[in-house]
Amino acid sequence: MSTTTDLNVKQKDVIERVLSMELVRVTERAAVSAARLRGHGNEKAADQAAVDAMRRELNKLPIDGTIVIGEGERDEAPMLFIGEKVGNGSGPKVDIAVDPLEGTTLCAKDMPGAIAVMAMAQAGSLLYAPDVYMDKIAIGPGYPEGVVDLDAAPIDNVNALAKAKGVKPHELNVLIMDRPRHADLIAAVRKTGASIRLITDGDVAGVIFTTMQEKTGIDLYLGIGGAPEGVLAAAALRCVGGQMQGRLILDTQEKVERARTMGITDPKRKYSMTELADGDVIVSATGVTDGALLAGVRFGRDVIETETIVYRSITGTVRKIQAEHREFEKFRLD
Repeated sequence: MSTTTDLNVKQKDVIERVLSMELVRVTERAAVSAARLRGHGNEKAADQAAVDAMRRELNKLPIDGTIVIGEGERDEAPMLFIGEKVGNGSGPKVDIAVDPLEGTTLCAKDMPGAIAVMAMAQAGSLLYAPDVYMDKIAIGPGYPEGVVDLDAAPIDNVNALAKAKGVKPHELNVLIMDRPRHADLIAAVRKTGASIRLITDGDVAGVIFTTMQEKTGIDLYLGIGGAPEGVLAAAALRCVGGQMQGRLILDTQEKVERARTMGITDPKRKYSMTELADGDVIVSATGVTDGALLAGVRFGRDVIETETIVYRSITGTVRKIQAEHREFEKFRLD
C-alpha cells in the first residue's frame, strides 16, 4: 500500500517529467500555429491559433491542471480562461499561467519578440488573480535584497541601483513599455540621466532581459503591463535569480469584487516575487518571431525549426532547445 510520502515522491516525479519535454511541446505547438499567421495583420486570428494549439496540447498531459493566470474569465472563452481545467485529470494538481501569444501585434506585423509562454507549478504556488493590469518593477540577479522598491520614486530606484552596481545613473538602461500611461514615468527616468529602451509589446521577455544584462543591456524594468505577464515573468525570475515586485491595478469596484472572489482581500497589496510565483516552477517559452530572447519559427521544405527556453526554479537550470520537427501532417492538423 502506498504511503503519503510515496505519493508525494511519485507526484513530484510526474511533475518533473511533465514540466520538461511535455511543456516544451505545448509552447512549440502554440508558437508554430501563431507563426503561420505572422505578418498577416490579424492579431485576433494569430492569438486564437496559439490558444487553440496550447489548449489541445495541455489537455493531453497527465495532470489535473487549473488555469490561474490566463486570458480573461470564463465568459471570455474560447480563450484559456482563469479557472479553466486542463489536462486529462490523471495526474497531480498543478497551477498553470499562460500567455499563448505574448506580442500579438508583434506577430501580426512580423516584428521581433513575439513568444508563446507558460508556467506550471504545484497547486497553490501561482498567484490566482483576475486578468487586469499590474504595476511592476524588476531587476536581475546579483544585487542586495530590497535595492529597488515599487513604492519608491523612479529617481530613488535608479540612483539606488546605480550605487549597487557601482556605476553612474547615466550608465543604466531602463526598459519601459511605450504607452501613454507611462509619460510621467518616462519623463522622471530621463531626468535621472538613465537611458530608456521603449518596447511596444512583450513585457515577459522585457523582465527576463534584466537577467541577461550583458546581452540585452537592460538593468531595470519599470511600468504597468498585464498581470498574466507579471506572474509569468516572476516565475522566470524565480528560476534564474533577480528581484521583482508587483501590484494589481484594481481601479474599479467591479475589479475589486472580482479579485475578492479569488481570495484577494487587499486590493493595494504589493506582491513580492515569491508571492507571485512560489514552489517548484517551470517556465517554457518558444519564439514566434525572431527576438533578443529567442529565434522565431522557421518553416523549411521538410522541417519546421523552433527555439525554446526552459527555466526551472528548484534547480536553477536554464535549457535552450533547438528542435527540428518533421511531423508536418500533425502540425497541419493543429
